Amino acid sequence: MTQSPPPPDMTLQRSSRDAAEMGERLTAWLVDALPPGAEPQVVVHDGIQTNGMSSETVLLGVSILEDGERITREYVARVAPAAGDLPVFPEYRLTDQYDAMRLAGELAGVPVPPLWLNEPTGTVLGAPFFLMQRVDGAVPPDVLPYTFGDNWLFDAEPTQQRALQRRSVEVLARLHGIGAAATTFAFLDPAVTGHTGATTLARNLAKTRAWYDYAVNATDAPGTPADRRSPLIERGLAWLEAHLPAEAGEPVLVWGDARIGNMMYREFAPVAVLDWEMATLGPRELDVAWMVFAHRVFQEIAGMLGLPGMPDFLRAEDVAATYGELTGIELGDLTWYQVHAGVLWGCVFLRTSARQIHFGEIEKPEDPEAVFHHRPLFERLLDEVGA
Repeated sequence: MTQSPPPPDMTLQRSSRDAAEMGERLTAWLVDALPPGAEPQVVVHDGIQTNGMSSETVLLGVSILEDGERITREYVARVAPAAGDLPVFPEYRLTDQYDAMRLAGELAGVPVPPLWLNEPTGTVLGAPFFLMQRVDGAVPPDVLPYTFGDNWLFDAEPTQQRALQRRSVEVLARLHGIGAAATTFAFLDPAVTGHTGATTLARNLAKTRAWYDYAVNATDAPGTPADRRSPLIERGLAWLEAHLPAEAGEPVLVWGDARIGNMMYREFAPVAVLDWEMATLGPRELDVAWMVFAHRVFQEIAGMLGLPGMPDFLRAEDVAATYGELTGIELGDLTWYQVHAGVLWGCVFLRTSARQIHFGEIEKPEDPEAVFHHRPLFERLLDEVGA
């Protein structure tokens, strides 16, 4: 009997920070940031964040005096990773993330966690961060992926899965429905960070090319070249640049990392939309294709292990139909955006594997593309488009 290969190691250490020292620094900072007499005390909780691949997500309790009574509330700190911990992205604009979340909540009723304080200077923890209230809810797991089974989403009734799918697409419809996005979210335009192009899509593609160059040329350790050039990604980028679509309509607020693993749910409805590192301005198809492709990645991994997965969930035609029903907008062909998503996932895997190597979780592979959990899917997609 043929044995299925073992599941890929998708665990990821995110930080080398000392929790006790972090709590002391946050306490000292809050003494000045809060009104006199608050007497804040911060406790950083132990725990492993199983979803997300980039920013540090730190769970903490903050107790303060209110009307003479000590009240404790639970918060989450989103912290830009230290340079020595091999960041996934070349830069982390935490204030942009904070403002994008705030405006999405205020202008469209998107369920974002209640935001508290923003520290943009990096002087407190050595990197910028912001604090938001902790929200209770369930997240479709990344480790092991929800498509593997034995989790609340996989085990749900088909009607519940369809409800979650529809409500997740509704989040995108709300985000994309915010008017005058090019003005309101001008700070998210890739042009702000020096990426040029005639359209927001062209500028996003330039940003993707720059991210790949960063992933290839960044070092694993001081003075150690990464040496992670990927023929697959380069094929994808060349095809994307040669087939750049015209941009129809005005740009919208694009969440960027629009996948269900970045949402918390209660009763199969989103209660918190998380992880805004990839937020940008651009065509709505960027988000829709990303949501579909993210599921395809996890479905691909399940299939490689001989598992049934969830083949009828988040299918492109179903997601597009629901989006059109909710918005009155018929989406264009998603093929270009699916290839773009494949390139971005490759960049993610290049950088997250670099972090795993750095923290001793995996050995450095001879073939950089061996860490691409979506490799067969990406290869098929490139072959289909003739890249």
